[in-house]
Amino acid sequence: MIVLATVVVTLAAALHIAIFFMESVAWARPAVWKRFGVADQAAADTTKPMAYNQGFYNLFLAIGAIVGLILFGVGMHAAGLALIYFTMASMLAAAVVLVTSGRGYLRPAIIQGTLPLIGIVLMLLS
Repeated sequence: MIVLATVVVTLAAALHIAIFFMESVAWARPAVWKRFGVADQAAADTTKPMAYNQGFYNLFLAIGAIVGLILFGVGMHAAGLALIYFTMASMLAAAVVLVTSGRGYLRPAIIQGTLPLIGIVLMLLS
């Protein structure tokens, strides 16, 4: 079970790294900002600093999960689990906040929150 939990936590981290890339690196591309529901280039330009900042939040959560997995893997189980649980819970909480932003955000929230939720459950069962 721990192997599956580790894979899911790794996937959650990878997803948040991908979100970081889209928000902080590739935001100027119309295919990217359209994916986030931004209407036009002017709006994308206006929201670019916010997207850049938000992308780094996602990156930091991913790094926390990866460091937690490394700590767990080298035998520092308590520290590793604490970091894994914190980052997965933060990712899940961000998905809940996203849902409260409006019904149009349900699909992105499910995408953002499913892996962390499964990761938490699997880690608890391991």
